[in-house]
Amino acid sequence: MCGICGITHPNQPLDPAVLQSMNAAITHRGPDSDGFFHAPGVGLAMRRLAIIDLNTGDQPIPNEDETLWIVFNGEIYNFPQLRPDLEHRGHHFRTHTDTEAIVHLYEEYGTNCVQHLRGMFAFAIWDATRQRLFVARDRFGQKPFYYTLQNGSLFFSSELPSLLKALPHLPEIHLPAIAQYLSLQYIPEPWTPYEGVFKLPAAHWGLWQAGNWQIERYWDYGYEPKLSGSKADLAAELRHRLDEAVRIRLLSDVPLGAHLSGGIDSSVIVALMAQASSQPVKTFSVGFEEASFSELPYARAVAQRYATDHHEFVLTFGDIPATLGKLAAYFGEPFADPSALPLYHLARLTREHVTVALNGDGGDEAFAGYPRYWLDPWADRYLRLPAFLTQKWIPGMARLLPDRGDKPIGQGLVNGLQRLEQIVQIDPRASLLRWGSYFSPAAQADLWQPDLLAAAQIAQIEPWMVAQFEAAPAQTALDRTLYTDIHTYLPGDLLVKADRMTMAASLEGRSPFLDHELAAWAARLPADLRVSGRTGKILLREAFADQLPPEVFNRGKQGFGIPVGSWFRGPLAGWAREMLLGPGTPLDGWFTPVARQRLLEEHLRGRADHGKRIYALIVLALWAGNAQDF
Repeated sequence: MCGICGITHPNQPLDPAVLQSMNAAITHRGPDSDGFFHAPGVGLAMRRLAIIDLNTGDQPIPNEDETLWIVFNGEIYNFPQLRPDLEHRGHHFRTHTDTEAIVHLYEEYGTNCVQHLRGMFAFAIWDATRQRLFVARDRFGQKPFYYTLQNGSLFFSSELPSLLKALPHLPEIHLPAIAQYLSLQYIPEPWTPYEGVFKLPAAHWGLWQAGNWQIERYWDYGYEPKLSGSKADLAAELRHRLDEAVRIRLLSDVPLGAHLSGGIDSSVIVALMAQASSQPVKTFSVGFEEASFSELPYARAVAQRYATDHHEFVLTFGDIPATLGKLAAYFGEPFADPSALPLYHLARLTREHVTVALNGDGGDEAFAGYPRYWLDPWADRYLRLPAFLTQKWIPGMARLLPDRGDKPIGQGLVNGLQRLEQIVQIDPRASLLRWGSYFSPAAQADLWQPDLLAAAQIAQIEPWMVAQFEAAPAQTALDRTLYTDIHTYLPGDLLVKADRMTMAASLEGRSPFLDHELAAWAARLPADLRVSGRTGKILLREAFADQLPPEVFNRGKQGFGIPVGSWFRGPLAGWAREMLLGPGTPLDGWFTPVARQRLLEEHLRGRADHGKRIYALIVLALWAGNAQDF
């Protein structure tokens, strides 16, 4: 696990100090060592977090005649199988690391080398013979890759603040990206908050040569034909496939453990780890003083069941102001998923004991775990009601009734009524926007300064998400929605959060559910083995029913949320007001003070739960006020 960066300059000298500055900005991703490669017109650098081959695995790593050089961030779990075949084909290895296998795969297969990789990765290979740079990112986007092209030169890095170190001045803010952020809580790939700076999309490779740049997708999901067989047989195959995905992720030369939320996904991972380990698994959980948000009792039940070496952290409201500024620097762009806060503290706790932690990321997208997967059909039925009910009477009720707003999202009468109003306004194919808790186009139209409204292009997110839905190689609405989430929410939110918060603590996270062979198999499951009635993850539950405590197996999806709504009404109310309306706030340049004031007052009076919207504006203010210093 590492951080990587680099520069290509056609027919120009490269300043080594710039590359060193870029690399220094990602030291947290790899505190163990650094490495550099320089040649006419190109420079590569990396920071290493040593996991495999501690003695000879330093990068950059060349091929036999040093015409190829690689910097690599990630883990290739099938490299023990790749190496013998490559050696049989005549390739000679000088290390025992997975990184070197990629170099020889490129020698053998060119750009198709990515098809052979099973794992998470972002890498860059300088091909001196062809004078070109080949880069690639893993199928789900677990590892990041930012880049920009300027005057024929390519600049890239694992993190945005590092990339900006190479540029002579901070690029202009891209207002449509800020509008995307307000709609989603993150800026989706390929965009960033800066003009001309991009993310290489998941499952894509890029090729730079003589100042020219091309990108190509190399992998995608397929949902047909559907798997056949009995429920019992498919459950047995799932157990086998997930067990293998866990076991290959236990390969490590340093201590490892697991993040245990108390939900089904992470609990199953811990169960499989315990069965594969001769020593007690080290598990780590985070919770809250507010019982309705905390999953610690469920995590403890799993830890007790498998006799793990268990550790816990409790997040309080006092941790927010002190932590958010740090998070803004690690993300380098506005990112408002509040669960980043507990994950940051959990990662720091975990790193005190281990260097690698497995997690349950990707289980909801593979096996349909989110409530909206079964709520969507009910919403479609609701839309068939008479318009006077859905467009007038029910929205009117939401504006008349008070609400405490201190419950997890989705609970509370007014929250529910407001959600129904949102359902009417959003295209059914944009499921995430239907059930999200951020700024709708109508709310953004009220928020933005009038002279910026057209430039912000606030209406572009919905058609973008609908286009993902329509592009899905699938027949059912459920499969199309899952495809959309895997191409939007997963790489844009969940995996960004997982990578930045674990790497901020110099911790490697591994996600067995994101094994692409397992995920490709799960994509072909029939709908009734994913969702039935008000329950998701049907086959996953069937496969591991006997390995989970009853209280964990029988509970619904809670989500990794934090009680920002109640905190912004209580102990953090003054701080929220200062961040949104205080003198000199960067928000003044974009948004009207009237709209911000109304948002706060409605929240404080309990007229609506704007907790996540307020949080999003606070994060945006912190990022905008400090971006020059990152």
